[in-house]
Formats: sequence, C-alpha cells, structure tokens
Amino acid sequence: MTTTLVTGANKGLGLETTRRLIAAGHTVHAGVRDLRTADAARELGAVPLQLDVTDQDSVEKAVAALPELDVLVNNAAVVGPSWTLDDLDVAAMRAAFETNVFGVVRLTQAALPLLRRSSRPVIVNVASGLGFPRAMLDPQDDSFHGLMVPYASSKAAVIALTVQYAKNLPEMRINASDPGYTATDLNAHCGHQTVTEGTDATVALALLGPDGPTGEFHDRRGRIEW
Repeated sequence: MTTTLVTGANKGLGLETTRRLIAAGHTVHAGVRDLRTADAARELGAVPLQLDVTDQDSVEKAVAALPELDVLVNNAAVVGPSWTLDDLDVAAMRAAFETNVFGVVRLTQAALPLLRRSSRPVIVNVASGLGFPRAMLDPQDDSFHGLMVPYASSKAAVIALTVQYAKNLPEMRINASDPGYTATDLNAHCGHQTVTEGTDATVALALLGPDGPTGEFHDRRGRIEW
C-alpha cells in the first residue's frame, strides 16, 4: 500500500487530488489546518491530519503521526493579500512565501526521514504557470493576465525548489505540477478548467514509479519544456 500526504486537502485541488489518489489505491492522509473542515476528505476515505505548514510545531506533530510515507504532495497555497502594486509591500510578499515556499521547505525537510525509508519516494510540488517566465510573457497563455507579484514570485520559487531538491535527492522522483487556470476559491471560481482537469498533472506525477522523470515541470498535457 502506498502512503500519501496531501496538504491543503479540505477543498479544491487538494480534495480532488485526495479523491483520485484514494481511487488509485493510496492511503491518503489529508492535511488540513482545521480538522473541523475535514469532513469532505474523511467521507472520501482519507485520514484527516491537523497540519498547518506555516507552523513548525504543527508540521513536526503531523509527520510524527504518520506510520510511513511514500508520496508527499505539497499542495497548500494562498494567493496572499496583494493583487496590485498599489497594495504591494514586504508583508504581502512574506505572507505568500510563508505558505507557498517556506511551508514547502518546512514540511519537506520534516518528511525526508520517512521518505528516505520508502522504496519509491515521490514529491510533487504544486506550482503554477504564473511562476514560469515563458508563460507569464506569452499573451496567449492564461498566466500572462495574472499581475499579482507575491503569488507569481512564490510559485517561481517553488519551481526552483523542485529542481534543486531533485538534484540533491536523485533517488527520489521530485517534480512540479501546473494545474492551469482551474476554478477554485483562489480565483473566485473563474477558471475555465474543472478541478479534475486541474489535478491531472499532480496525480500523474504522484503515481510515478522509480523509473519516472525527476526535476521536471508538468501540466495536464505532459512535460513543460524549460
């Protein structure tokens, strides 16, 4: 049995990723900040786990509660409080990075001892085209129209983290996924993709075997060329 931890698993992309990985035969621990929001994940058959990726104590307790770990899906993310340059400041940047970047590092570092015991360890970091310069500069790409600085910058950092972790841990499959413009709470449900479409890349990467790619960036169509 494959044991998986998905963060931000109470709704949206995290909940759909949880549903699909349970259907694929994984035992999924659904990381949520507040266990009172875990009913949907629990109904799917997930094991709810109190986990706030911005809190070191919460992260350590959550990891200590896991019997083992094969797959880590770093999905939890926030847009942050800034949408324009008029309201941009360092505090807004810090708020986005605390969850989207520092949270990934905080949890991944805590989970590494368990992952190293797995025979097929996998990490999937949910990034975004908004963190990929080629997409941000392409007027035909949905990401071109997203102007918020903190979120885009944090997702660019997630992509860089993924590459560097993959280089440092060649025995693991470590990749980043781009959900695409998916209807979730983060964009007031104005995305044109369903959450199922938005989790295609994440789920495919979570199901990789030991011979799968690593250090790559994928969307639902496959690998995104650097």
